Amino acid sequence: MNPWLKYGGGFFASTFILYGIIRVITPVPEDKEKAKANLEASMAQRRGEGVANDGKPANKAFTGGDQGWIDLKLESVEELSHNTKKFRFALPDKDDVSGLQIASALLTKYKGPDMEKPVIRPYTPTSDEDARGHIDFVVKRYPNGPMSQHMHNMEPPQRLDFKGPIPKYPWEANKHDHICLIAGGTGITPMYQLCRAIFSNPSDKTKVTLVFGNVTEEDILLKREFEDLENTYPQRFRAFYMLDKPPEGWMQGTGYINRELLKQVLPEPKVENIKIFVCGPPGLYKAISGPKKSPQDQGDLAGLLKDLGYAKDQVYKF
Repeated sequence: MNPWLKYGGGFFASTFILYGIIRVITPVPEDKEKAKANLEASMAQRRGEGVANDGKPANKAFTGGDQGWIDLKLESVEELSHNTKKFRFALPDKDDVSGLQIASALLTKYKGPDMEKPVIRPYTPTSDEDARGHIDFVVKRYPNGPMSQHMHNMEPPQRLDFKGPIPKYPWEANKHDHICLIAGGTGITPMYQLCRAIFSNPSDKTKVTLVFGNVTEEDILLKREFEDLENTYPQRFRAFYMLDKPPEGWMQGTGYINRELLKQVLPEPKVENIKIFVCGPPGLYKAISGPKKSPQDQGDLAGLLKDLGYAKDQVYKF
């Protein structure tokens, strides 16, 4: 059995070898309880627990269909790194929930004074779907990204147009025995949405393997949240990171996500009821799975996943 995918019960010490580097993970009860407390506190904060309401079902801010665009007020901005910020937008009412399902996203729209046409880009929220009164996004600033540039220049209480939800991959508990998430950069946000749904549901026993590529360690978004998941659910969640520019003493992979890594950490193609999700910049799609033809057309499977023997129906491209 592949040691990266050996899940067992109880607390255990696992030694993994990747490119000649030994990685030892030794979960202990104290670490697990602390991680679980951190995870629960983080989820409660994102849900907006404690917000008063009249006990009625929450109103959904976004209902799709012919609803059209809704402009939301920017409530706060938190700088996460040199090129990444967390944006919190207020929903129309303090007791509203977003209306998004797992997995889905929202469209954003902005038209600058010198633009002939508006820029429209999809973003996946990082706040819980039942969070009251607000919705959060983690956005990385790209040099040639007009929407990310605009958002990074925004300040409260400026407003931005949103529309949705845009359905992606419909999730239900235990839909697959094991899912594998291959992400680059801000392509991690829909993967995190899936993880939140799985590990916040006690009846969902899905195993999750995350492979996440970035330039520097500082670029690893939501790393604390994933560390909490790994410590809380060591038999069901594993995260593996690849860095183009690793710091001194880095104990995981370097360079791009490659064939050797995927062959070592993913379940074999012949394993039943698995699903591999891919999300990231165009270069990642090209190398890993081949691009989508359109939002509605997944396109042919190509890249490393095809070379490793996976079938088209085993892969979903966000």
